[in-house]
Amino acid sequence: MSILKEFKEFAVKGNALDLAVGVIIGAAFGKIVSSLVADVIMPPLGLLIGGIDFTNFALTLKPAEGGKPPVLLHYGVFLQNLFDFAIIAFVIFMFVKLINTIKRSQEAPKLTTDQALLTEIRDLLMKK
Repeated sequence: MSILKEFKEFAVKGNALDLAVGVIIGAAFGKIVSSLVADVIMPPLGLLIGGIDFTNFALTLKPAEGGKPPVLLHYGVFLQNLFDFAIIAFVIFMFVKLINTIKRSQEAPKLTTDQALLTEIRDLLMKK
């Protein structure tokens, strides 16, 4: 079997195409969630905490000497990334939870005629 033929079989398989579509949609969804965090959630959160910008927080390890800039430990950027991650993880969790709820409601088992009749009899007996 030629390499071209093997590659064609690999690339056209459903799994490879599904994976490619998933990666592309995931990247687009990641941009949407990042924008949601940066542009919608963080500004009101910044107001609530007094307008503090964590990215400016740093610890000076070595002060500036001559023409050399100081050596800084930017722990504020790390804190900001932690907040961003927590918010993004929560948004994705809520999105997955919503999708699972929708799937469960659509997957309600269809009752056969006999099962529906028995369910109706059970409900009538419970009312007595």
